[in-house]
Amino acid sequence: MRAVSKKAGKNKKTEDNVVAVNRRAGYEFFIEERMEAGLALQGWEVKSLRAKRVNLTESHVLIRRGEAWLIGCNITPLATASTHVRPDATRTRKLLLHRREISRLAGAVDRSGYAVIPLKLYWKRGRAKLEIGLGKGKKQHDKRQEKKERDWQRQRERLLKHKV
Repeated sequence: MRAVSKKAGKNKKTEDNVVAVNRRAGYEFFIEERMEAGLALQGWEVKSLRAKRVNLTESHVLIRRGEAWLIGCNITPLATASTHVRPDATRTRKLLLHRREISRLAGAVDRSGYAVIPLKLYWKRGRAKLEIGLGKGKKQHDKRQEKKERDWQRQRERLLKHKV
């Protein structure tokens, strides 16, 4: 019989590891590709992430001069943050990606009209990671159609539940 290490089931994307989810992104965009990026954070920001005081809803990713930046992400500072540091809740944070990943994202954004959207913020091996998505914006009729389909699925489930 083989011994199973204590770390075998650890570091999966469980509910404990997920810090924040941008639910609005799925409503506003067709997400075609997902990618993982690291975040360059300050100490007080890491403490706030551990306390899950983050809002990704209004944030977006900007690619400028060969670097990717997270703009508009609100990380609320804790009251116990250090006194010698002035926390800025919505500062621009650098995303850590490989050069070829950045150039592929930049090409898609420039040529094809895509947008890079932050989807999920989570912990992986003690490091903060951001799942970003390459997506195209939905038109109003796409959103209406999706809502109709969701309502129909919900109604169908109710009908099947009552028949049984």
